[in-house]
This record gives sequence, C-alpha cells and structure tokens, in this order.
Amino acid sequence: MRVLVALTYYYPHWTGLTAFAQRISEGLAARGHQITVVTSRYRPDLAPEEVHNGVRIVRVKPIMRLSRGQVMPGFLPTIAKLVKEHDVVQVHTPMLETWPVGVIAHRAGRQLLMTHHGDLVMPAGLWNRIVQHTVGYMLKRGAEVADRISIYTQDYVEHSDFLRPHAHKIVTIFPPVVFPKPDLEAARAWRQELGLDGARLIGFAGRFVEEKGFDYLLKAIPYVLEKVPNARFVFAGEHRVVYEDFYQRCLPLIEAQKEHLVMLGLITDPRRMANFYAMCDVFALPSRTDCLASVQVEAMLCGTPVVATNIPGARQAVKRSNMGLLVTPRDERALAEGIIQVLEQRQAYVRPYEEILTTFDPMTSILEYECLLQSMCR
Repeated sequence: MRVLVALTYYYPHWTGLTAFAQRISEGLAARGHQITVVTSRYRPDLAPEEVHNGVRIVRVKPIMRLSRGQVMPGFLPTIAKLVKEHDVVQVHTPMLETWPVGVIAHRAGRQLLMTHHGDLVMPAGLWNRIVQHTVGYMLKRGAEVADRISIYTQDYVEHSDFLRPHAHKIVTIFPPVVFPKPDLEAARAWRQELGLDGARLIGFAGRFVEEKGFDYLLKAIPYVLEKVPNARFVFAGEHRVVYEDFYQRCLPLIEAQKEHLVMLGLITDPRRMANFYAMCDVFALPSRTDCLASVQVEAMLCGTPVVATNIPGARQAVKRSNMGLLVTPRDERALAEGIIQVLEQRQAYVRPYEEILTTFDPMTSILEYECLLQSMCR
C-alpha cells in the first residue's frame, strides 16, 4: 500500500498532532507500506526531502506564517504531482488545505481519509475570529469531500458540532502512544538537582495556549497550598508561543506564584520526558478543550496518576484507565480539590504499567489504521 500523507508540520516539529502523525506513518512504514509525507519546510535548515525511519518526507517552502499555519504556494502542486504514485491520501487536520487536497485526490481517482485531531478553537480577538471562520469553512468543506474521517473517541464526535453531521463516515481509533519507561534513579536525581526533595510535585505540560487552561491551574495553586504547603508545580513545554499571547496574559498569575513554580522549558527527548512524569506525584490537565492529549497517557505509562477536566474526548483517558480523577472544567477550586485528593490517596489511583499499555496499545492503533486505509485503496 502506498499512502500520501498531508499535514502542516511534521518531524522534527513536536506537538501532540505531529507526534501522532509520525507514529502512524512510521508504524505503517515498519509494516512494509510506502509512506510519503508532504509538509512545510517551516525552518530553512531542514532538508527539502529526506527519509526518516522509513518515511519519505517532502517539505514545501512557505512564504510566510499565518497564525498557526504556513502559507505554501507550492503545497497543492506537490500533492497533485505525487498523488498518482499513491493508492490513498491521508490528511491530518486541522489543516487549511484539506478541501483542495480532497478535490485533487478524487480527480486522480483516489480516496481521502481525514484524520481529525480536534476542532479548531482560537482565542478571543478580531483576527482570531477571522482565522477561525476562514479555516473553519475550509475544514467543513474538507469534511464533506472526505471519504472517511478518523477521530480518537466517539465521546468527542457526539459533542462536536463540526463532526456530528458526518457521523456516518467516522471511524474511532485511539491515537498510538509510544513512550519509553522512565529511569527512576535519574528521576530522583533530577528532583535533587532542582532542590525539590520532600516536595509534592504537580506536573503539567504542553503548549502554553489558552485551550490548555493553564490559567485555571495557576489560580488553583493557593487552594492546593492551603492543604499541601510543600506542593510545587512543574511545567515542561514551550511557553512562548508565537501565534498566541496567552503566556503574556498569564504573567501576573505566574509572578504571584513564582516561588511555587518550576519552568523546565520544552523537553524533546522522550526519555527525559519520561523522567519528568516519573518525578511528579500527579499530572494535571486543566484543558478547556482537548481531543485526547497524549501527555495524559504518557504520564500514566510512567506511573503518575492524572487529574483532568471532565470534557468530551479528553476525559476518556481517565475513564478507560481509572488512573486518575475527573474534575469540573474551568473551575480552579474543583481542580485544586482533585489534585489534593489524588495527592492524599495516590496509591488508590495508580494502575499497573501492563494494564495501561494494554488499554492504549499502539500496535492496535497501527493495525486499525492499516485496515482502514487498505479498505480505501482502489
């Protein structure tokens, strides 16, 4: 099977979406399929074309960045050139070009799988409303032309105004989460290096953007400290996000709690990230919206229970594993109470590694994608 994959960012870019796309592509390549990824050359030092872990990557030079996306005049011509060499096309969304990619695929007699990683949710502001309306319109048309749509959970589908009209062609497949085991000695040593011996650590991670709800976690800190005075909150991730000023808006909260905060920055090494999860007593996911963040499953695989907001899609990781607690979204007091409860009764929320691995088996996801894509080949 020959699969042409289209998405805005791919390796070495690092977000949950790109990580999932990379795992699917590499997993299929490892099973003998020919995978070509067409993506942006978002950094000038990246090669226009290379093969990485069995996947051919073709990078198209952008002329500018537009909000979260890239403007690439050569993207659609590249798709049109390559589509006839492949049996089926997969697009990872949200992506502006989904609709025209689907049109090109159909003209070449190929089917389109739209793998959706979450509805587009932009922060307030006139420009962001324009972006959301424009990209939202293009995505709606893209969903209309897609032959099949894959998404993580049925829970998310049922609560998505964007997906519900297309329920008849939706397939739910858990994202493949591939993650190493932590080095517990290294995790303990890292705690000591940070001067956090004896502290109760609450970890959080991801892009510092509004949809992740980190402002609620910052507001929850005083309530947690009332019951757990030795609590410290440790963040791993990129805090200066170029397309959003959310971090700047949170600076007063950050400054107010700076003695209880540790900012580690972006961690791209999976083994070091595993040690980050392992040194934390609990992991917090206070998202406003989230399809199913990989950080939850990664934390669980490293033995760390999760406190997550009870929102469609995201809540499924805790529901399926029972390794954590769900709390009312957009409520800092509820979030604080959930964190305190898990800290006080931590062992009650910990599940064996093998149980979590079975629940979120990456090979099962790869095989399901293989069967789905093969069924779409003509």
